[in-house]
Amino acid sequence: MLYYFFQYLDRAFDFPGAGVFQYISFRAALALISSLIISLIFGKRIINYIRKKQIGETIRELGLEGQTQKSGTPTMGGLIIIAAIIIPTLLFAKVLNVYIVLMLISTVWLGGIGFLDDYIKVFKKNKEGLKGKFKIVGQIGIGLIVGCVFYFHPDVVIKERVTSTSSDIATISTNTEKKLSAPKYAETPIKTLKTTIPFFKNNELDYGSFISWLCTDCAKYGWIIFIPMVILVVTAVSNGANITDGIDGLAAGTSAIIGVVLGILAYVSGNTVFADYLNIMYIPNSGELVVFMAAFIGACVGFLWYNSYPAQVFMGDTGSLAIGGIIAVYAIAIRKELLIPILCGVFLVENISVILQVAYFKYQKKRKGLEFAQTHRLFKMAPLHHHYQKVGFHESKIVMRFFIIGIMLAVLTFVTLKLR
Repeated sequence: MLYYFFQYLDRAFDFPGAGVFQYISFRAALALISSLIISLIFGKRIINYIRKKQIGETIRELGLEGQTQKSGTPTMGGLIIIAAIIIPTLLFAKVLNVYIVLMLISTVWLGGIGFLDDYIKVFKKNKEGLKGKFKIVGQIGIGLIVGCVFYFHPDVVIKERVTSTSSDIATISTNTEKKLSAPKYAETPIKTLKTTIPFFKNNELDYGSFISWLCTDCAKYGWIIFIPMVILVVTAVSNGANITDGIDGLAAGTSAIIGVVLGILAYVSGNTVFADYLNIMYIPNSGELVVFMAAFIGACVGFLWYNSYPAQVFMGDTGSLAIGGIIAVYAIAIRKELLIPILCGVFLVENISVILQVAYFKYQKKRKGLEFAQTHRLFKMAPLHHHYQKVGFHESKIVMRFFIIGIMLAVLTFVTLKLR
């Protein structure tokens, strides 16, 4: 909102300094600072209020070191994260931008699902929380909305890179004359279902190509592939973040690392010079997402202040489902969803560890009986971070090593842009 206010002041009154709000980098910095302030200052008040209302986590006995001490720790701390994302975004982003609107809707939607789950657990004293089928329905619902908006909305477009000609050469005279190739993109943006695919020389994949072989015009029905893909990504990543949120600071810190990468990718995708240099798609208006991601990073880091070991508050499903959904929708918006298995490798491994644990248990139970299956599990406990706790590693060491792995995966994600 402040963007439009200062834009008015600049145009109507030539107000000194108002023009600085035109710069995405400036507004992103303000969003980051604001989200940190909200998390650190107001977060403490929210934690005290939650503690006063006795909204504490009920810990199941899993035989993990330090587990019993966590019983009664305030939960629903995801409200801090959501507030620290939404308020700076409303203040500093172009709130009429389609990408920003969709990110805000996704944040509130998935945060609302998580809030219902936490509410049932805490206030209704039902340890199961919201039934899984209702969570899935909610995740499918937001995935369907996101997929339809990205496919049908006229502002969700790209500009294709065109071959440089002699008229595209810019000449700069200094001591010697140099010729620099200027980035060149088509004047008219186009609607397309293209996305970025790693490790291929021509690093663009059109979802329509999956069914183009059926008939001459079948490529235009690519939404049949695209929308289910969006639903799958949103559901998988939000559940992955939810599963990862099992020990102090792990989900918040890992998400902050992922957020930095996505923010940089959004910036270069919305800038013709960087998009041309990296030979990636130029997505008009996507640069505005940097402001949202700055708020997201600030919210995660600020929440980590209270959530790092020993945690003073847990984010609960209110936070974990929201941050997972944000990461998924954001990646889809900048057409980098196929990089998620690399970038969100920690979430992926956590998800897979649970799937393998359940599948192996059922296999052994069917093959050799229940007693054998219970004593011969694939992991000592799933998800994976609990396995390492059972092995004997302290949770702070596990978290730090997962952070290191997350940073390595972040670097690898950048490398894929040139590794083709």
